[in-house]
Amino acid sequence: MIEALLCLFIKHFICDFPLQASPWMYRNKSIYGHVGGIAHAAIHGIGTLIVLAFWLGASAWIFALADMVIHYHIDWAKMNASNKFGLQANNSEWFWILLGFDQLLHHLTYFAIVAIAFKLA
Repeated sequence: MIEALLCLFIKHFICDFPLQASPWMYRNKSIYGHVGGIAHAAIHGIGTLIVLAFWLGASAWIFALADMVIHYHIDWAKMNASNKFGLQANNSEWFWILLGFDQLLHHLTYFAIVAIAFKLA
């Protein structure tokens, strides 16, 4: 269980930062249904599928789909809050607080996924 969480945390960093280097992903996450935000969330879902398939086999897909949907909505909400209040890295400490909260919610999602998945397995 601890190993799965560690792998999901590493996967999260890879998918949320290096693999989101394209502006069409991160600039459009506030537009509900935009392909950029969906693609970013799908990358997370695929990463989660790869990680959890090691422990769960074929049933990992349901948790990967849940991660994708949850990730999408967390990012969408964060981007809309940032836009509404004009928060940017260079103008407000609240930008960083919101970014930290976003990351906390993603990690809590992984705790919930692992707790549910390993309880059912």
